[in-house]
Amino acid sequence: MEKTSNKLRLLQLSSVQLIVLLYIIVMLISSLLLMMPFSLKEGVKITFIDALFVAVSAVSVTGLTTVSIADTFSVPGVLILAGQLQIGGIGIMTLSTFIWLLAGKKIGLKERQLIMTDQNRLSLSGMVLLMKDILLLILWIEFFGMIFLWFRYFFYFDSAIEALYHAFFASVSATTNAGFDITGSSLIPFSNDYYVQTVTMILIVLGAIGFPVLVEVKEYIRKGRKQPVYHFSLFTKLTTSVFFILMIVGAIFIYLFERRHFLSGMSWHESFMYSMFQSVTSRSAGLVTVDISQFTDASQLWMSVLMFIGASPSSVGGGIRTTTFAIIILTVFMFARGRSTIQIFRREIMREDIIRAFVVASVGGMIVITSIIALLILENHPLAALIFEACSAFGTNGASTGITAELSIISKIILMLLMFIGRIGILSLLFIIRGRGKQNLYHLPKERVIIG
Repeated sequence: MEKTSNKLRLLQLSSVQLIVLLYIIVMLISSLLLMMPFSLKEGVKITFIDALFVAVSAVSVTGLTTVSIADTFSVPGVLILAGQLQIGGIGIMTLSTFIWLLAGKKIGLKERQLIMTDQNRLSLSGMVLLMKDILLLILWIEFFGMIFLWFRYFFYFDSAIEALYHAFFASVSATTNAGFDITGSSLIPFSNDYYVQTVTMILIVLGAIGFPVLVEVKEYIRKGRKQPVYHFSLFTKLTTSVFFILMIVGAIFIYLFERRHFLSGMSWHESFMYSMFQSVTSRSAGLVTVDISQFTDASQLWMSVLMFIGASPSSVGGGIRTTTFAIIILTVFMFARGRSTIQIFRREIMREDIIRAFVVASVGGMIVITSIIALLILENHPLAALIFEACSAFGTNGASTGITAELSIISKIILMLLMFIGRIGILSLLFIIRGRGKQNLYHLPKERVIIG
């Protein structure tokens, strides 16, 4: 009887609530696995709060950590961590769908709703095929990334096996935009290796640009070129345009802020690679080729803005997402020109999506600002560093000025909540509160209010 009532309670949960519950369970199990003796190096111990922090950071593919991954975890521990990055990056429902298909299980309506929620999709059609495409694409990207990095890592490590081990983790970390490293100093050892940096940037972009974009590009390559005209979706056009514009603009501003400081005296190609890599990684990846604390406050704040915006929807990244930012900018621009509709690429943005964009940005801003104020009260660190830390957690970025390990337990909990919210998304957070929701059965008289 008790089992039946528990099942009924689970059935009463919305798909969003079930997904969140699944992620919480995975994070708790992950933290326990990371505390096991076989996961730790000999003589190393880790507290539950630190293990939980690393687990939340891994499943949310953030990369912030309160301990040194290289000095704390053994090879089995690192492999467990890599598995957690896959769960967080690809999505728990994508992997579950693959397992269900292997087991010959029929994918029912409830499972399709969970998949739709996990991947932030708007329609139930084609969900299972989409999951298969996403899983295969990401695994192939990680595989080729590992091979390309392995060729280069021969020059850095003593054996082919050690080089393969580092190449495997680096490829998974970059593709899932997790930002974890097992070098002990991110990609700073490769700060002059443009080959490693270029491969890493390509992996980061492929992970952050959005799964639907990758699927559409794959379809275009497979059959689109045979057609006279191939129509990419508005989502692909918008998110790709904004993604690369932010990447280029981000690099320009980092160069302008640092050309008389960190970049002073460097050659043009060094300045270009430092600026471009930090711009790419600031969106959601967190891997760095420089100690961020050496950057000026202006650069740190600018990178915080990029982290707050984050990656594309239905990708491995967090933040408010690129389409949210794009719709807000377009709305402001069109309103200033006296237009009542938002038009882009010969399409009109739906009013509901405009409202959603402003809700996501507003709620995201309030959450981050509240967290920064709390961190200021709790910690004795510069404001720029705390803003950077909060935006890094919310954007599931993982870059840090080096203060994460020094934070109090309460501050670590705040960052864990930010990472979790960044992973599930603002809309999912609001849907948890809303539950299943109810439609209004009637409308009240409308009245204008003064704005601005």
